[in-house]
Amino acid sequence: MRGSIRLFKIAGISINVHITFILLLLFFMYGGIKALFLITAIFCFVTLHELSHSLVAQKFGIKVKEITLLPIGGVASMSKMTEKPSEEFLISIAGPLLNIFVVLIFYFPLYLWQGPEKLFSFFTSGPSLATWPHVVIYIYWVNLILAAFNLIPAFPMDGGRILRSILAQRMSFRRATKIAVNFGHIFALLFGYFGLMRGHIFLIIIAIFIYMAASSEGMQVDVRETLKKFTVKDVISRQFLTLQKDATLAKVLELVFHSHQEDFPIVEEDSGRMIGFVTRKDIINGLHQRGTSSNVESIMRKKFPTLRESDFLTNAQNVMREHNVRALPVLKLGRVIGVITIEDITRVYSVMAERK
Repeated sequence: MRGSIRLFKIAGISINVHITFILLLLFFMYGGIKALFLITAIFCFVTLHELSHSLVAQKFGIKVKEITLLPIGGVASMSKMTEKPSEEFLISIAGPLLNIFVVLIFYFPLYLWQGPEKLFSFFTSGPSLATWPHVVIYIYWVNLILAAFNLIPAFPMDGGRILRSILAQRMSFRRATKIAVNFGHIFALLFGYFGLMRGHIFLIIIAIFIYMAASSEGMQVDVRETLKKFTVKDVISRQFLTLQKDATLAKVLELVFHSHQEDFPIVEEDSGRMIGFVTRKDIINGLHQRGTSSNVESIMRKKFPTLRESDFLTNAQNVMREHNVRALPVLKLGRVIGVITIEDITRVYSVMAERK
């Protein structure tokens, strides 16, 4: 995520902190060392919450690139989301279960240390930072709050995904998503209402985030379900340009200006075998760093994913997202037969959406 700083890596997952989160820490510094310790500890448990989701997702073959800490919580960047209800259920419930496990495992130690009156003073007298035991108890009960909040049956919370996974066993994935998204909108409006009535700005921010995230999830699923009906063969253009490795970037730039193509397969002159691929991003970076006189071989990608005609557009979209590219070559019997771009995929959805 842009504007984030990497802290460390766990199980191949980069743990990042967004610049806005650092501003949050600076804000809490005015509350003293206890307040700073509190917010840091809370976000450690938020990280563990997201890491639980991510590790289970990896077990199902879903690549998780990073977890980013934001002032409103943590976000795990997954290459895709499973469409199997059972897998989505396990991935979604892993986070809340981690927080519940923390509550269970530390209950008796805290009970023996502080006694029932101080332990439950969080609910009877409200949270407090008066003493260090109060801070520890505050952090302890926050785990229960995290679990309860995330189990609300509405997108984008875990409870919304759990709800969808249960509904998807009895109805279509699209229909199940629409119901969960509607719940998300309802809860967002409720949070927004109470935030306005009681003057809680943070609650209003959460309401806006929930509404937008729920709408985004609904749109993503609608796009995915639409694209599942089409394969690469349905949209690929047979008219495309290729380059040889000794072509200059000046020549490439000329082709970009005089054609609609911005991504090019690199092939051998004699055999026609594909030996590389250059994307629009590669061309722009090459022009800035090497100039127009350098050749394609100096910037081409020698390792890159490819597609087949039989691949569904959903698969093409997932591969592009996972490798952070906007175009991919299509091969048949080892030879390149075309290039498909994210714009081609988007065009299919736009046309189908207009027909609804």
